[in-house]
Amino acid sequence: MTSNTTSKNVFPPPMQPASNGVFQGDDPLDYALTLAILRQPRVVAEIVGGIILGPSALGRNKSYLRAVFPSKSLPVLDSLANLGLIFFLFLAGIELDPKSLGKTGGRVFAIAMAGISLPFALRIGSSFVRQGTIAKGVNTSAFLVYMGVALSINAFPVLARILAELKLLTTSVGRMAMSAAAVNDVASWILLALAVALSGSSQSPFVSLWVFLSGCGFVVCSILIVLPIFKWMAQQCHEGEPVDELYICATLAAVLAAGFVTDAIGIHAMFGAFVFGILVPKDGAFAGALVEKIEDLVSGLLLPLYFVSSGLKTDIATIQGLQSWGLLVFVTFTACFGKIVGTIVVSLLCKVPFNESLVLGFLMNSKGLVELIVLNIGKDRKVLNDQTFAIMVLMALITTFMTTPLVLAAYKRKERKSNYKYRTIERKNADGQLRILACFHGSRNIPSVINLIEASRGIKKHDALCVYAMHLKEFCERSSSILMAQKVRQNGLPFWDKGRHGDSVHVIVAFEAYQKLSQVCVRPMIAISSMANIHEDICATADRKRAAVIILPFHKQQRLDGSLGIIRNDFRLVNKRVLEHASCSVGIFVDRGLGGSCHVSASNVSYCIAVLFFGGGDDHEALAYGARMAEHPGIRLVVIRFLVEPNIVGQITKFDVGDSSRSNSISEDDEFLAEFKLKTASYDSVIYEEEIVKDAAETVATIRGINCCNLFLVGRRPTSELAFALKRSECPELGPVGGLLASQDFRTTASVLVMQQYPNGVPINFVPEMEEH
Repeated sequence: MTSNTTSKNVFPPPMQPASNGVFQGDDPLDYALTLAILRQPRVVAEIVGGIILGPSALGRNKSYLRAVFPSKSLPVLDSLANLGLIFFLFLAGIELDPKSLGKTGGRVFAIAMAGISLPFALRIGSSFVRQGTIAKGVNTSAFLVYMGVALSINAFPVLARILAELKLLTTSVGRMAMSAAAVNDVASWILLALAVALSGSSQSPFVSLWVFLSGCGFVVCSILIVLPIFKWMAQQCHEGEPVDELYICATLAAVLAAGFVTDAIGIHAMFGAFVFGILVPKDGAFAGALVEKIEDLVSGLLLPLYFVSSGLKTDIATIQGLQSWGLLVFVTFTACFGKIVGTIVVSLLCKVPFNESLVLGFLMNSKGLVELIVLNIGKDRKVLNDQTFAIMVLMALITTFMTTPLVLAAYKRKERKSNYKYRTIERKNADGQLRILACFHGSRNIPSVINLIEASRGIKKHDALCVYAMHLKEFCERSSSILMAQKVRQNGLPFWDKGRHGDSVHVIVAFEAYQKLSQVCVRPMIAISSMANIHEDICATADRKRAAVIILPFHKQQRLDGSLGIIRNDFRLVNKRVLEHASCSVGIFVDRGLGGSCHVSASNVSYCIAVLFFGGGDDHEALAYGARMAEHPGIRLVVIRFLVEPNIVGQITKFDVGDSSRSNSISEDDEFLAEFKLKTASYDSVIYEEEIVKDAAETVATIRGINCCNLFLVGRRPTSELAFALKRSECPELGPVGGLLASQDFRTTASVLVMQQYPNGVPINFVPEMEEH
């Protein structure tokens, strides 16, 4: 068979920074600046939402404030908010691995200390000068330490979510940022504990000393007593087995008890929860089970109440006059200058490349929720007045908002371009190894995916097939997503992880069992990204693994009545982007239960596969895949070529492809089919037929007459005028023939695999149709 494969790798053109505006026909979402602004961490929206609900916006209407937030309800709101804060800090402690702190080298430690010391010193100096105007009658020591901590602290949970969203969590710069942020976090909490101890109502310095020493004693006792208990619990919890509810309840009760103890000491209840979170063993199923049990309640209900409580304390109207707004600019500049410049200078001295040093500086400048916690404690302790509190909240919002755009602008990702030969199934050396990247959304797709792999493996060579099975999971700003991303990504990309994590255990077990039974090399992996850019993971992984074809799941699944129902429209957009950007062939798999609800063993495979051939490169790819499947002893292949009656050629549709291109396409089709017939002449399981039809109606009738078929193989962009005359599909990513087979009007139990061959000889232009639908 002739091959139109090329070794040149085609990558999408770079995204332009700014649009010309919607009035000139540009889509702002296609440009980098708009996406950088929109791709903000969730905490930005939560802080803004809290401010809007408070006296800065809606709360200026006193009737609204009395009706929605009456004064008698505020203690209840604050209690629930602080309960959410306790469990959030417990989750933050689980995300922070103390082993990584021990492994941090001198370079990371120096970067972390620079990110603390310079802004701390700058803020103490400036606060000492301006204390008379912004903090009259406040404990000087407590005020200076609070202001220093507020500017030097960085939000470890927010930083982890920004890195995971930008796919930098497991890159070298991401690992340095996370390690430095962890060191920074621990040091800042120690300083905050000191500030809380200093802000007590007692005038005796010995009271503050006793509070601080008691806090240190609590940490030591927790390590000696609680840590062994947590380790024992973790040893009783095995991967793939449910965790005993007794362990979960006991741990959560211990977290509340720890909060009570530290609150009684005089620090804050959240310190005890944070310490207990750090002590939870990170290996095994115990930590994951704890996170899954409480993260929805905390992030979905309790923590938003904390932002509301904070917003009710924030009154931007207190920032009045040029001096106050100038103070906001000064505080913001001091915070950014100290963090960014200090981190960059020390990073360069540690021989970190300038680009990575710049990115580290921007990342270490993120604030978010942890900053809000420090400020609220300071306000509750009467260390910060209303104006200072509002200024510091706005400073935290500005610095967090600017982090993502600055990182996107500064970070230059090194594009790895693989130069490999076999990017299609159609090739001259048909006996070479076929590499497939098979994607799926969940466990429901696994039996059909495994049965499709079984049909693809052939019998000629032991290593003729290598499959990378990629579980597509959406990234969300949850602790479980962060923990998963840290385990299943390497250098910013998905990788083959032999470990078993949470709900992916049964997925890995299923593919490992199939690999042992079939001798097919199957490597399961997980791609965890936002739906807006998970296609980048798919395309980059296919290129890195030198895949010849990517198999994508259709965005609809079969219902009990046999019809196809939409799962999520996001999946459809993912498929569209992969079709546009992939550097190998792509297939979209419309699953109607190929082989049933379980894996069919090789000896029991009995499928009839039909290839509907109209002509063109995509149909060549579909037939080449079918020819490979025909090598399996349990598969019967039926190839049907559709031809137009000679006397009505050119009368079916007004589509004009040009006489020369039409004749070239026909000659290529004839040559390809001649080679296919020669190759499969000795196959008893291959049937070749030609159907001469008059119009689209007769074509549809012929396709409907195909009975007892388990799988249809078709091309996405056939070149025949018969295919173009078919009814316009509601799913342009499937093409005219695939759209017909997947439509509600076409009643069949057969699955459909729609192939697009690489390179894209025919331009992909179904954006208008997708926008219309």
